[in-house]
Amino acid sequence: MLHFAARGWRVVGLDLDGEGLAELAAMLPRSDALTVLCDVGRESQVRRAFARIAAWTDGIDCLVNNAGIADPYCGPLDKLALADWQRWIDASLTAAFLCSREALGLLRARDGASIVHVASTRALQSEPESFAYAAAKGGLCSLTHAMAVSLGPELRVNAVLPGWIETGPWQSGDRRREPAQSEQDKAQHPVGRVGEVRDIAETIAWLADAGFVTGQQIVVDGGMTRKMIYAQ
Repeated sequence: MLHFAARGWRVVGLDLDGEGLAELAAMLPRSDALTVLCDVGRESQVRRAFARIAAWTDGIDCLVNNAGIADPYCGPLDKLALADWQRWIDASLTAAFLCSREALGLLRARDGASIVHVASTRALQSEPESFAYAAAKGGLCSLTHAMAVSLGPELRVNAVLPGWIETGPWQSGDRRREPAQSEQDKAQHPVGRVGEVRDIAETIAWLADAGFVTGQQIVVDGGMTRKMIYAQ
């Protein structure tokens, strides 16, 4: 949100993390920012949140669906409880559906509005025991092209697929940490470094302005998914 506020956008943030929202609100101009405590995987909460947003603004230029459970590992398939599976799906895929649906009226009030789903390169490749996360992010990619062809030409819909992005300095409270990447961590990326939050923010900002781009999956991973890796 800070990246977009710096570009002169009015911004809204929905999150379960009340402490994080309070820290974020303190860094944003009060007249141009709204923060709402909300579990975006819960229909009733999303409806209430967008009612507040509609009272605060008459339109949305870009909806960014960035919610999700950060930890991709769910353990062995035969030990994965349905309730845990559903948590991963709801946090990413269901949340994107609910927020997109509730935002439609506000998006259609703006010319050239768009939606950006934040998926993951784990929609394209996997490590072991990440079934639910991969399914949720893969679902976001499919939802992207389905929405693009259904909502166009009024609205554009795209997905950003981040790779390894260092988010430690952006965590709230006691979870905040300094980056601790090894030289090997950096060197394995063809660009020579791990991704930063600004890499994703800049890509989303580009997509918000890219009027001839819709239904696309934009991979932002420093080239990792293009690198062939074999055990030595």
